[in-house]
Amino acid sequence: MPKLAAMTQSNLSLKEAARQALAPIAEDMLAVERIISEEMQSAVGHVEEIARYITSAGGKRMRPALLILMARAMGADREKAAYLGAVIEILHTATLMHDDVVDEGMMRRGRPTANAQWGNAQAVLVGDFLYTRSFQMMVRAGNLKVMQALSDAANRLSEGEVLQMNNAHNPDTTEEKYFAVIERKTACLFEAAAHMAAAIADAPAELEDACTRYCLHLGNAFQIADDILDYAGEAEAIGKNLGADLREGKVTLPLLYAMELAPQADRELIREAIRKGEGDFERISRIVINSGALEKCRQKAFEEAALGEKAIAALGAGQFTNSLVQFLALSVRRDR
Repeated sequence: MPKLAAMTQSNLSLKEAARQALAPIAEDMLAVERIISEEMQSAVGHVEEIARYITSAGGKRMRPALLILMARAMGADREKAAYLGAVIEILHTATLMHDDVVDEGMMRRGRPTANAQWGNAQAVLVGDFLYTRSFQMMVRAGNLKVMQALSDAANRLSEGEVLQMNNAHNPDTTEEKYFAVIERKTACLFEAAAHMAAAIADAPAELEDACTRYCLHLGNAFQIADDILDYAGEAEAIGKNLGADLREGKVTLPLLYAMELAPQADRELIREAIRKGEGDFERISRIVINSGALEKCRQKAFEEAALGEKAIAALGAGQFTNSLVQFLALSVRRDR
């Protein structure tokens, strides 16, 4: 049985599986947290207060973990990897703050968002503080390839947000457009982690390419699983209201597949809800579930994860590569 398939069928809890995946870099991840805390200092007390509130909320820390695992697998310096892990996490947090303002999000990671606590203006400005702090840190790192990777990702993240807005409330959005959005909104920071890891490891082009392909497929699998949770999860567990994406007019993969698989009358109900951003969500949720759309999404997520496993095999066997495959399994098994 392939390693990924075995991991997805593991009896381990998700929490224990995640702990095992991070075990080889546990000390490095503690270093990331220390660096983030140190970098939240500001001469303006209120800026520091809000920045610390946001960065102390925790989260999966996937991006720094991926960067460190790939960097260690390619023989990079541990301290450099931890430092860049903090850089990418701070930039990621900045994007979340801005997303919450755009989406009018009130809860994230089980607590009120910055915009809910302090208003949109201060949330945007402290988001800018985090953005610019990450770039200050990049300059200190003094690696042009690292700066190129992260600045390109920041640019693509902005494109992704606009592209998602352009697709909103359009029931004729295609699967191709869906993946174009998630590549920019989710996968591109994973890919940046790969480029940054390769830069500090001075890795050959073929290894860098393998890592970026792995990250693209991981990002796709991760986002598909996240979209499934909007229909199969619990609001308390995932920290957002079920159906939030539908109410915002976002056309996610479960809706796309439901519009392929459901009877015509049900398809029209979904199309109308997408156009208006409102409707009988409980009924639409049942349509999505009963149509088989979620099973098709899960299969697509697993296919993406399998492509990621194939790509990362270029790193060779070892504890860090094993953890990277575990991340693929966790992405398709996730429950929040």
